[in-house]
Amino acid sequence: MLLAQPETAQQVQQALSGLRELSLASLRDLADLSFNRLSSCAPCLERLSLAYCHLTFQLGPAWGSTDPQDSSPSQLSFRNLLRFLKERAGRLHALDLSGTGLPPEALRALGQVAGLQLQELSLHSCRDLSTEAVAALCHQQPGLTSLDLSGCSELADGAVLAVSRGLRHLRHLSLRKLQRLTDAGCSALGGLRELQCLDMAECCLVRGQELAQSLGSVRGPPPLLASLSLAYCSSLKPQGPSLLMLQALRELDLTACSKLTDASLTKVLRFPQLRQLSLSLLPALTDRALVAVAKGCPSLERLALSHCSLLSDHGWAQAASSWPRLQHLNLSSCSQLTEQTLDSIGQACRQLRMVDVAMCPGISIASVRRFQAQLPEVTCIQSRFVGGADLTLTL
Repeated sequence: MLLAQPETAQQVQQALSGLRELSLASLRDLADLSFNRLSSCAPCLERLSLAYCHLTFQLGPAWGSTDPQDSSPSQLSFRNLLRFLKERAGRLHALDLSGTGLPPEALRALGQVAGLQLQELSLHSCRDLSTEAVAALCHQQPGLTSLDLSGCSELADGAVLAVSRGLRHLRHLSLRKLQRLTDAGCSALGGLRELQCLDMAECCLVRGQELAQSLGSVRGPPPLLASLSLAYCSSLKPQGPSLLMLQALRELDLTACSKLTDASLTKVLRFPQLRQLSLSLLPALTDRALVAVAKGCPSLERLALSHCSLLSDHGWAQAASSWPRLQHLNLSSCSQLTEQTLDSIGQACRQLRMVDVAMCPGISIASVRRFQAQLPEVTCIQSRFVGGADLTLTL
């Protein structure tokens, strides 16, 4: 059994005495006794991950037990975790319980541990969590700076409103796959004045109007918002210039936002400091939008345009010169592109390191090799099935 021998336990404790972060993620057979022995060897822990471990939950007064004798040799119990949190409340500030099936009453019990002041909490795919439990958490742990609620499928607008109003120091917020979330829930996000990263990918009911108005409110947008993901938001159709207020943006993901048009992209994508952009899987994207994006976002270093089948050599001939900083470029499955696009890119984008032209039937192996010779700094060219062949060049 883990650390059952005193000599071994002493050696491990000496080795781990200064350990600040411990990940036990996905250890499905982890039990109370082994967790207690291991965690006791690391008295300075500040960050703990039990993501996707098999936690068991018992309702009732047993959660209040702090007796180590109640520890299970065969199961990892929430009761035992709660005892650990009470002992380490003054030091632990980051906790990951993603995929553990945490129920609402367990989240309430966690949030009210005396002295516990969490800064980071990840609850990804805890599908039973309720809006009321999240609202209680926001009241109990107002110092949170990072919160991951992605995939918590029971949560809707009320939970996001509670977060927006209760966690004023939040910097990182993930709401990915909250498929009951609507525009109404986005209306208060602008109040998170310290927000730096917002992930709302796969929120299929969000159309973007309330989000844009909130983030670009008259009080000014969150001044530090640098990363925004709206990937796979199939209803997204931003209107008006509100998003243009987000001039601190460095990363923007609009992958598979199928309702976006050339006209809307031309109006919205004007971010001079943007470094990373994904417009993959936008079937309506044409050369007109490509050229507008090139002019509006000249500082791009990473650009993904895979499966944009309307893009042509003519568009790239006009756009490439606007992106001298480009380092990573994904053009896979852009079926109209030929070696002329590689020539345009090779002449203008001299800092390229990685290019993906896989599944581009108009690009030949010979043109890929010429491109490699033209830009020796490129370390990887993904070119599977170009010209009917399978070729990947990696230096």
